[in-house]
Amino acid sequence: MPTTAPTSLADGFPPQRSAATAGPETGPGTAATSQAKGRAGAEPVSSAGKKPGGRDRYLDLLRSVALVRVVAFHIFGWTWLTIVFPSMGVMFALAGSLMARSLKRPPVSVIRGRLRRLLPPMWLFGAVLLTMMIVGGGWNPTKDPDLGSGFAGLVRLLNYIVPIGAPPYPAELGTEGAGLLGITWPDDAAGPLWYLRAYVWFVLASPLLLWAFRRFPWPTLLAPLALTVLLDGGIVSIPGETGNAVSDFAVYGSCWVLGFAHHDGMLKKIPRYAVVSVSALVMAFALWWASGHLGDEGWNLDEMPFVQAAWSLGFVAVLLQYSPSWQELPGRLAKWDKLVTLSNNRAVTIYLWHNLLIAFTFPIIDKFYELPFVQSDSAVSMLDSSYDYWPFVLVWPMLGLAIVAFGWVEDLAAKRRPRLWPNGAKRGRARAAGSPPSGHRA
Repeated sequence: MPTTAPTSLADGFPPQRSAATAGPETGPGTAATSQAKGRAGAEPVSSAGKKPGGRDRYLDLLRSVALVRVVAFHIFGWTWLTIVFPSMGVMFALAGSLMARSLKRPPVSVIRGRLRRLLPPMWLFGAVLLTMMIVGGGWNPTKDPDLGSGFAGLVRLLNYIVPIGAPPYPAELGTEGAGLLGITWPDDAAGPLWYLRAYVWFVLASPLLLWAFRRFPWPTLLAPLALTVLLDGGIVSIPGETGNAVSDFAVYGSCWVLGFAHHDGMLKKIPRYAVVSVSALVMAFALWWASGHLGDEGWNLDEMPFVQAAWSLGFVAVLLQYSPSWQELPGRLAKWDKLVTLSNNRAVTIYLWHNLLIAFTFPIIDKFYELPFVQSDSAVSMLDSSYDYWPFVLVWPMLGLAIVAFGWVEDLAAKRRPRLWPNGAKRGRARAAGSPPSGHRA
């Protein structure tokens, strides 16, 4: 399952197949709100106990942290980040909770709406990426031996329209040392698209999964973990891209179903000490198992499907058990309100573009050495010592430009008026003027 291409656009520099995202009502960042019917005359409340019309800011905060962690991992490649915060498991769980909430409506309309929100941003990214690879890089998918012969390569390009399979790309393109980007830049840029494929699979399977969960909760929750054991242990073998897709589905399936449990209030019915204790045991076993199966990347859980599945399951269960359902970020967290709102409203954009933008930070940093004030030995030495950290500094303003340039597509996909910088600032001024709180609805 996990591969090594920046997955977030992320794996960049190590890609993180298991790793952040996807967006409003579709993946990394969705802001749908659903209402449960209350007693006659009583105000309806959602399953989380919130008033309808607002967003759960705790879940929004988790999604924002997951995106930042994905970017950091794809820049630094610190394998301990996969343990400290399993971003992909968190994002799939949040998306699962939102999907359960939406499935109060007819399943066909819900699936159509989810795909409508996801696909247009992907089409724009795919158009830019394919132009760079085919027109700029000279890639010919009909002659790529990895894609099959002739027509088969063109058929696989359809995954850039609807990612039932992984969108294809060349592992290497160009000549080493020539051009701005390294020869593996297509892998960095397109590697993270595995997440969109996995998300589409989960969306399509959700009506059946939710039906099964509400009738057989524990078997449905644990079945993906059991499938991961079979696949990771070699008991069941599925070759090729289909095997990768099934593996991703299995690894994060329990997290998706945990999202159902969170929405339905199942976790709140279990004593907290029981959830935390069992989760701790599952996570401890996962780390113990990992200690005897370390690969070339050491403690990178993305390269160990069963460990990733078990660790993510336990970690997410604890996060959702403690879920406080904030309607506003409390205390010192309030100062991050606008950034949390922005990142949730543009989660798909951030996820799609960040790894490609990370690749562009390196030639920019190389130009620093040509600046007049970086010609002394001490200045060069200082730049050398801080080189690895500059991509993290530069990628955020570049992502800001991407949000302005491309993020409005997320609004069109959601049938909203396009916005350049949807950080909730106007709603804040409206509340100050006396209008009721909006709950940061996006």
